[in-house]
Amino acid sequence: MGTKVKIGIIGGSGLSKPDILKGGEEKEVNTPFGKPSDALICGEIEGVPCVLLSRHGRGHTIMPTNVNFRANIWAMKELGCTHLLVTTACGSLQEGMHPGDIVVIDQFIDRTQKRIQTFFDGEPLSPLGICHMSMADPFCSRTSKMLYESGKNLGLSVRETGTMLTIEGPRFSSRAESKLFNSWGAHCINMTTVPEVILAKEVGLCYGALALVTDYDSWREGEEGVNVENIMKIFKQNSSNALKVLLDVIPKIAKEDWTKTLEDYKNAVTMNTLLPHSY
Repeated sequence: MGTKVKIGIIGGSGLSKPDILKGGEEKEVNTPFGKPSDALICGEIEGVPCVLLSRHGRGHTIMPTNVNFRANIWAMKELGCTHLLVTTACGSLQEGMHPGDIVVIDQFIDRTQKRIQTFFDGEPLSPLGICHMSMADPFCSRTSKMLYESGKNLGLSVRETGTMLTIEGPRFSSRAESKLFNSWGAHCINMTTVPEVILAKEVGLCYGALALVTDYDSWREGEEGVNVENIMKIFKQNSSNALKVLLDVIPKIAKEDWTKTLEDYKNAVTMNTLLPHSY
């Protein structure tokens, strides 16, 4: 008998409606790192236990810098989640990725400036030690592969891999910044992947992300720069497609045995954590 799967879903704008869960009930959770962005909704999708959380709060009231990423991830772990499936709106930094595409991201470049990126911060209620977690492969490749295959089977325009560049926000990039990020080879740009994926890895969760491309940021010559009005024009369809992928993949994830994968992630945390000792 394998480990029982429980899926955490962290949705950005447009993917935080509790009615996607059957029997959804709100649960308030307190963590050593404060309160999560919103109440967590516990319910089921096709008989699979799931927990839904709105990253920016319902109503989109929390700007990226102020999202309590540590409380969000800790709460998911505390409620017994084994997986985190997340969605994030993003801009394209390359010609090959177009508005309306879904990108299953597998790498990141961190350009944030104000975010705590670890649970192991030496505070009294935090985990003991210092965790030097490897970020060579930040995302769960097994989960990501299943997300990609679901998208393809549904006939959606989905990319198997991509590098997400995360900026601090809430402002968008200058044209000079956007051109620089394009020259680096990053595929997409957003404001939330870091530190979310790092923290998920520190607690041993299988983390997969669907990046929903809404625009071309500001690197293209002769085009208007990114703005909220243009993003919202395409975002509704993107969110609908992402929801189709989640509803399709969750029962498939639950049918597989994740015991070894989760044990490997747990061991990685232990091996990369230096505990206090005396000489």
